Amino acid sequence: MIDVYVASAFCHNDLGGNKAGVVLFNEDLSDKDKKKIAKELGYAETAFINNSDKADYKIEYFTPAEEVPLCGHATIASFGVLKHLGKLAKKNYTIETKSGILGITIENDEIFMEQNIPAFYEDVEYDEIKNCFDLDCISKEHPISIVSTGLKDILVPIKNEEILHRLSPNFEEITKISKKYSVVGTHLFTFTGEKIICRNFAPLYDVNEESATGTSNCALAGLLFMKLNLKRKLYIFEQGYSLNLPSTIKVKIDSFDGEKIDKISVGGQCKFIDTKNITL
Repeated sequence: MIDVYVASAFCHNDLGGNKAGVVLFNEDLSDKDKKKIAKELGYAETAFINNSDKADYKIEYFTPAEEVPLCGHATIASFGVLKHLGKLAKKNYTIETKSGILGITIENDEIFMEQNIPAFYEDVEYDEIKNCFDLDCISKEHPISIVSTGLKDILVPIKNEEILHRLSPNFEEITKISKKYSVVGTHLFTFTGEKIICRNFAPLYDVNEESATGTSNCALAGLLFMKLNLKRKLYIFEQGYSLNLPSTIKVKIDSFDGEKIDKISVGGQCKFIDTKNITL
């Protein structure tokens, strides 16, 4: 019997967010066991925390389909669980992941996770991705970009908020293009005044739509700062409204010269939900 804690990361006023499973200090689990636990839980990702000789903790992340090197919301959920259990005694931690050693900062009721400096890849042509969605929804004002701060996503600009919430994804086509470009999925975004609203689809990893994504929004903040000339120290993204799971994801950027990103972190609130028991 395995105890699995459940927490919801990137909540909005204690509502919504993105649930993740968290398994603490069970080094005997095989990758097959971890996949089984993730599949039985049915959340987008489940985090497995163990001790590390390189950092404070080592975290592995499994979707219902396979392992991924990093997951923002599952990391926030992990530290939300540790905080709930009274296991956090300081404000700054490090974690060992398949994407490198990353920093964690506890700031009152928010948890922030450092990510890798954004890496930019090739742009995707409009004609390649237009069949992924059922409307003439993609804005040609900005390029369709592939960016990573730990996981690669295709960042797709959408014309407006109404169209973003109304569109229906073609999961088969999204899976095809995700395989072609070796990305996790598509992260759609649009602007309403100062607001930045997003939707995220990753059917290749058995996650049709996700209510709050840390790594994708970190990549998007990097794109906005470096390529689209929308320079802020703090970006606030809204996500999950199409799923009735309102979520707020914050991304902080440190830049000494206003041009180059020196540090990027994603974070928000986390709410402890429950404990489940899974038999292997």
